[in-house]
Amino acid sequence: MLDQNRALDPRRQRAITRYYADAGAGGVAVGVHTTQFAIREKGLYEPVLRLAAETMREWGGPERVLVAGVTGKTEQALREVDTARGLGYHAALLNLARLKGLSEDEILEHCQRVAEEMPVIGFALLPEVGGFHLSYDFWLRFARIDNVLAIKMAPFDRYRTLDIIRAVYDAGADDRITLYTGNDDHIGLDLMVPFVVRSADGKTEKRARIRGGLLGHWSVWVKPAVDMLARIHAIADDQPMPVDVLALDSIVTDCNGAIYDAHHDLKGCIPGCLEVLRRQGLVEGTWCLDPNEVLSPGQSEQIDRVYRQYPEMNDDAFVANNLERWLSDDGQRLPLVA
Repeated sequence: MLDQNRALDPRRQRAITRYYADAGAGGVAVGVHTTQFAIREKGLYEPVLRLAAETMREWGGPERVLVAGVTGKTEQALREVDTARGLGYHAALLNLARLKGLSEDEILEHCQRVAEEMPVIGFALLPEVGGFHLSYDFWLRFARIDNVLAIKMAPFDRYRTLDIIRAVYDAGADDRITLYTGNDDHIGLDLMVPFVVRSADGKTEKRARIRGGLLGHWSVWVKPAVDMLARIHAIADDQPMPVDVLALDSIVTDCNGAIYDAHHDLKGCIPGCLEVLRRQGLVEGTWCLDPNEVLSPGQSEQIDRVYRQYPEMNDDAFVANNLERWLSDDGQRLPLVA
């Protein structure tokens, strides 16, 4: 959360975390894509992580998960782990973008080194936002690292998503590693459908399920996202998924296309999220650390469109009812309005 001078706005940074807590999010991932990777170059990594951790503990309680985005080559990643661990974060979400060009053996060695210091969440990041694809063999070996808790799958590619799921099960790590979707183009279906995983000889079969999401898209309209996830979780794995729940997949994807700027290769994804928060009053503008990072042509109109077509997907009323509380110094003395 920045002010018009592109400086950190602590009041609104606290407010956004209070919003996430009251909306029911199971935790926050900080220092990741939608936090803006450039916080590192601006000396904001520790202040932003500290504000989020302190606010979530105060507002949401100790049961909320704190995930720290960790990036860079091994030396930088270990410094960030040291910072995150000192602030009470529970796990490191490993962004491997800066390791592009290294061999998979070298990348795996990096992951193992970080996992020696802190529980790790793997991250398959699509090339459009700086990532690169890794093989089934890499994910198989990654899943065998004892301190891996989860994997965020965001290749925006069904084939590669299946590679990761198979790798986790083939490694015998399915009881330890939780699968999260980061596939913004398939959020709903990723959470709803079972994935068939069979043994190499085809004689045994398991059904894999993705249990949650680590999504920049879920930095906005959070309460309906939490409600949708709870509705999906309430349906037993062996029960059919109602048609109206299945239909949410296309609705969520269409909303994501507008907010995350799918038609311009996601160039306006962070300003798009900030634009939604600006309209709600949680932030004053769509300023990013990079002044060239702005809404794409026509993106605001696309956000207008999904607001009109899918009013049930926004939580504007919830935000309006509680905004004063989240922005105030003594907000906990004011009642939460559902």
